Amino acid sequence: MWAVAASTAVSVSTYLIGAYLMYLAWPPLTLCYLAFVLFLEIRLLRGHCVDCAYYGKVCAFGKGVVSAWFFPRGDPARFCQRKISRIDILPDFLVTLVPMATGILLLIWQFDPLILILVVALFLLGFAGTGLVRTRIACRFCRQRELGCPAEQLFGKSRT
Repeated sequence: MWAVAASTAVSVSTYLIGAYLMYLAWPPLTLCYLAFVLFLEIRLLRGHCVDCAYYGKVCAFGKGVVSAWFFPRGDPARFCQRKISRIDILPDFLVTLVPMATGILLLIWQFDPLILILVVALFLLGFAGTGLVRTRIACRFCRQRELGCPAEQLFGKSRT
């Protein structure tokens, strides 16, 4: 449960900071941003978690259980056969990059120490925090990684 708490804290903090920065720029952007986050979460739960070995179980992100609440079981073989590229994960990076860019534009327009702190926190959470959660907590002990995981194949390969 500590892994679920840590991974959820990183994600929710990223989303909240992102939403707040979007709100500061223009309040209607907040709804667009949160709709995009919701779309990505549903895409993950419906398109990936249903095929995972952790479907209906507690994974490091807690999404195997959540997926089972809303979507029927998929095909575990499909999870292992899926190939992903960096383009496929671009939308996930946009959750951090768009509000970060918005915060930088806000800083250029009118400097505010709070916005600077939020942009730095968003950068740290979105990249270092997410990387730490995945490498040290989630993927390190994941059973699905042993069975075959497209993300592990993309990021886990040693680059020469």
